[in-house]
Amino acid sequence: MAKIQLNGKKISIKSNFSLFELLQKYNLSNKKIAVEHNGKIVPKTSFKKKYLKDNDKVEIVHFIGGG
Repeated sequence: MAKIQLNGKKISIKSNFSLFELLQKYNLSNKKIAVEHNGKIVPKTSFKKKYLKDNDKVEIVHFIGGG
């Protein structure tokens, strides 16, 4: 198990959990989002390759249209 910070809240995830799997867990994999991992923006093409480890910080922003 690893403990990460997701949008300011501490959560536990299994070891070798990818950023893509995290997004699937929260039903965000098909949404218009931006992801920051330890202070750096992660391109969508890297979601499946980026694995999370203990004490990582992830921020996810979901875009909503309107006006």
